[in-house]
Amino acid sequence: MDTPAAALRARLGRPGLILAPGCYDAFSARLIERAGFEAAYMTGFGASASRLGMPDAGLMTFSEMVGTAGDIAAALGIPLIADADTGYGNPINVHRTVRSYARAGVAAIQLEDQEAPKKCGHTPGKRVIPAGDMVQKLRAAADARAERDIVVIARTDARASEGFAAALERCRAYEQAGADVIFLEAPESEAELAAVAQAIRAPLFANMVEGGKTPILPAARLEALGYRIAIYPVSLLTASAKAMQGVLDRLRRETVNRGGPDQVSFDELKELVGFPDYYRMERRYGG
Repeated sequence: MDTPAAALRARLGRPGLILAPGCYDAFSARLIERAGFEAAYMTGFGASASRLGMPDAGLMTFSEMVGTAGDIAAALGIPLIADADTGYGNPINVHRTVRSYARAGVAAIQLEDQEAPKKCGHTPGKRVIPAGDMVQKLRAAADARAERDIVVIARTDARASEGFAAALERCRAYEQAGADVIFLEAPESEAELAAVAQAIRAPLFANMVEGGKTPILPAARLEALGYRIAIYPVSLLTASAKAMQGVLDRLRRETVNRGGPDQVSFDELKELVGFPDYYRMERRYGG
């Protein structure tokens, strides 16, 4: 039986851009799969917002992140790409993190080169560790990958603090260190996106954050530039926040809520969370 990582590797071996919307819990992940997407992305921003109600600033612990990733992976039949921040420590910690994410059913793990505590990639004040230190982390990740298969995504946040040229050099070093996929976070123009694709042979990862530092490009253009995976980490979170605010405002003003176009029906909701499957099992095994 194929592992989630093997399924993702096989998909990366075929033409076409993989679109991976961002999920922040098992329910949002199920919606992504139901909509027909080939992969989902567990966003650290969304996980921190959903689980803690706090910003993506290194506040989620290793245990909280791997637990959230495991819950999401268990709800999915498509590969899950999961944020693992800085790997939660030194290279030995990274080795444990990679094995733990793979054991939890994650297909691909994203590791970044920020100093701890990390920050959201499209917010100010980011600082990065020396490139050589990140290379050591990626060596540990590669060893862990050999023990328990998982796709390793290496992310650099150096564009903000060291400039584009330095960030690109880090991408080359991380590719040589054995990363499966390369992710230069927050390029600031289409020309920079294109330059990454011209310099790196490994599969490339694009982060499409509405209102972020990187221009939002159509999937066809990203694919033409040479990108293989595009994530949309906060699209569902921003949409759900807007819808919930609208319902709460209506309830506060009218003191009644009978549903509306911004809500699914209760029957739809029961279907989405899997009650039909539960009822079939209840009939088979008894309640």
